Amino acid sequence: MAEQPLSKSHVFDHQSGFDIWQASTFPQEQDPLAEGVLMAHQRAWIEDKSPLKLVEKGRRTGITFAEALDDTLIAAATREAGGDNVFYIGDTKEKGREFIGYVSNFARAITRNSGDVEEFLFSDQRGDGSTKYISAYRVRFASGFRIEALSSRPENIRGLQGIVVIDEAAFHQDVRSVLDAVNALLIWGGKIRVISTHNGVLNPFNELIREARAGKVPFSVHCYPFGVAVKNGLFKRVCAMKGEVWSLASEQQWEEQIRASYGVRLAAMRQELDAIPADQEGAALTRLQIENCCAPDIAVLRFACVDNFKNQSDYQRSQAAFNWCEGRLKPLHIELDRRRQHVFGVDFARSGDTTSIVVMEIGQDLVRRVRFMVELRNTPFDQQREILFYVVNGLPRLLGGALDARGNGAYLAEKAAQRYGACVREVQLSQSWYGKEMPAYLEAFGDGSIVLPRDSDIVADHQALAYVNGIVKIPDNHRFKGSDGFMRHGDSAIACALAYFASRQTPEIYDYTPVREAYRFDESSLFSTPFFSTMRSKIY
Repeated sequence: MAEQPLSKSHVFDHQSGFDIWQASTFPQEQDPLAEGVLMAHQRAWIEDKSPLKLVEKGRRTGITFAEALDDTLIAAATREAGGDNVFYIGDTKEKGREFIGYVSNFARAITRNSGDVEEFLFSDQRGDGSTKYISAYRVRFASGFRIEALSSRPENIRGLQGIVVIDEAAFHQDVRSVLDAVNALLIWGGKIRVISTHNGVLNPFNELIREARAGKVPFSVHCYPFGVAVKNGLFKRVCAMKGEVWSLASEQQWEEQIRASYGVRLAAMRQELDAIPADQEGAALTRLQIENCCAPDIAVLRFACVDNFKNQSDYQRSQAAFNWCEGRLKPLHIELDRRRQHVFGVDFARSGDTTSIVVMEIGQDLVRRVRFMVELRNTPFDQQREILFYVVNGLPRLLGGALDARGNGAYLAEKAAQRYGACVREVQLSQSWYGKEMPAYLEAFGDGSIVLPRDSDIVADHQALAYVNGIVKIPDNHRFKGSDGFMRHGDSAIACALAYFASRQTPEIYDYTPVREAYRFDESSLFSTPFFSTMRSKIY
């Protein structure tokens, strides 16, 4: 039988020092519990019922606290109501004791359970047959389920059955093997929760996040930096615990003081508070990684216009662009594999930088291969449209395209969408887009699923990709001189990323049955009679 909840007035949070359920006497704008015991990001975390979920977080954001509440509700429920065992694996014994303390308090608050904490020895059967005993803590529930907090990682983690919570995963000695081991739990309906602050860019925890965002592992990803917790009411709770009056000015001063405590250790501050892995400010790809994904004989065509080209007549400009396309692009179209799907990406520029058009083929092996690239420098808007349309019209099995739709690029993106329909994505290159889509593009270099032209400018463009506040992009102030002597801004790297993005979208698949090729109305045998022959001669 499921345990019956007590009234909310029974609970006292010994960690915070005040009754977390009691009706608040604070003014509404200062009430830390006006929207509930949990802050918005804590609620979002426990509302996600995905079998696999992970969170990169800042310090003291309360995710472990929220997880303890959720786990208490799960363990207290019957099997029919979704109840299950919970196993907490922290990086230290102290973390396990703190977690089980939260569980004990919640058990007293919301069930008739006494919340007594048992200390016991967890029997861990090793691979060689020997047994290791791990110090552990446990709270049992009337439902028959239990929550156990283990002081260290068990070798026989595959033997656990239920929900496994891995806290501060980045600080475990071998978090990758832990994750591989707990995957077996999914077979019988188990779940995995991975919680951690960062511990360096090369840490397996950060690699797991990159893989999850690239869609390689089916984890639901959350990110809750310290600033989000402050915005959601963390400091109000601090004031309530200390008996102080909250104000916006005091909150700002408090946060500034915490950040200032890191001194010149900005990387450490960003890692611990802002969930940005240390050592991440710099190049996103090494030259070796890029060159390993380059192949010869991939054409990079460049069309550059003199300043007064824009003053020529419409006919002269269009004819010049058409002649160039017929001479340079048509042979490349002929060489394309008619069996393969193709996508394109465009990073727009009118003056200063170059417009980069990338044509990419999706191979039978799912490798994205650039078939050719076109760079347009100082080219009028109309001719950019004409050249783009010539490029796209010649692509067999067009799957889609993505264009930079910021600023002046909105014109070309809109024209392409009008011509080719819903398969074209008009992309606003924002922090959100970079954060969501660039990890997948970077992963392609790691597993060799992309092929670029072996061209010094293309390589240099990709070397310009850097981590800026944890987001991979071309830094705004980054400029370098290309092989033609003109300045570049990493344009081809963004165009390639857009093409790769287009290749990962769900296509709109449609088919049609063509009408039988029609003959001329006077080619029917009916018209061979003398009467109709006479009539035809009069018509023509």
